[in-house]
Amino acid sequence: MNVNSGPAQSLYSDAGVDTRAVADALAPLLTSVKQTFALRPGLGRPLLPIGYFANVIDIGHGTGLAISTDGVGTKILIAEAMGRYDTIGIDCVAMNVNDVICVGAEPIAMTDYLAVQAPDKHIFDAIGKGLLKGCEAAGISIPGGEVAQVAEMLRGTEEGNGLDLVGTCVGLVSQDKILVGQALCEGDVVVGLASSGIHSNGVSLARRVLLDLGSMRLDEYIPELGRKLGEELLEPTVIYVGFANAALRSAIPIKAFVHITSDGLLNLTRVAAPAGFEIDHLPEAPPIFQLIQRVGNVPDEEMFRVFNMGTGFCVIVAPDGVAAILALAAEHGHHSMILGHVRDDPSRAVRIGPRQLLGRAGEFRS
Repeated sequence: MNVNSGPAQSLYSDAGVDTRAVADALAPLLTSVKQTFALRPGLGRPLLPIGYFANVIDIGHGTGLAISTDGVGTKILIAEAMGRYDTIGIDCVAMNVNDVICVGAEPIAMTDYLAVQAPDKHIFDAIGKGLLKGCEAAGISIPGGEVAQVAEMLRGTEEGNGLDLVGTCVGLVSQDKILVGQALCEGDVVVGLASSGIHSNGVSLARRVLLDLGSMRLDEYIPELGRKLGEELLEPTVIYVGFANAALRSAIPIKAFVHITSDGLLNLTRVAAPAGFEIDHLPEAPPIFQLIQRVGNVPDEEMFRVFNMGTGFCVIVAPDGVAAILALAAEHGHHSMILGHVRDDPSRAVRIGPRQLLGRAGEFRS
């Protein structure tokens, strides 16, 4: 349902997140970063351009070390406000390992960086338990990390409770098995795996809409969610590693893995092949997204640019592998469905037929 009337429409930029400004600001930074590639012409050289979910570096003997870094974002503010820190560690693991599997790698380890206004053993204990639970699901270790006390740099929901949590994950992949969607063909099938809800993207817009504009409380029971609002917003990001590892070990003709994060289904366009995507079917948007759209009068174009809208991960597979990938997803506890197919399209457009949206160059238009 596209929302065009009623109160003023809510956009991500209204919540203080201007993705276009970030892209502009990144340009000179990336110019310098890319020059570092030449500093390691042999062992340690990056094998992929910047911009995919993870990069892979040459560590010799035909092996690549996949590496990616990510954080939990403003979901931490929900944890702070609720005084509940046992789930954000899962999110930190998930956001990193789900990126590493996108290059065909098996995640093996992650380091974490925890910045705080003040150390609190109860908070540290809860975060640690979440990290452990996430690592158990992903089959990785945390061999080390860093804690920094930077009170002057952080601001939490209350004085003294500010923190940030970031991770860096590594994985292993044979260099001849690196997977970046380089061999997509017209007619390949896009299969979507369900998200658990908002995951760790778009939380700033959700907070702006629900808490500020909607005057809702995190401890408020929301009938359409079936639980308190804060519990819904803290639902951990799904970890897709077990499924991905099994898929890569199988004979299923996998063409690409795509983590659906910020930018939603536009993440499909990160693949190496000059392909477009026709999305013919969508899962029903989980209630949290319906609530955000209704309360904030958020247009479809913005909802699908900011949120995963119920699809947390995509597999692109040759047509003869569809039945097997759907069965494998079910075996690993993931609800999945066929979303659409690949088209030959140098413009890399994503067409979402059910919502009459055309996505290109980082945005959706009706």
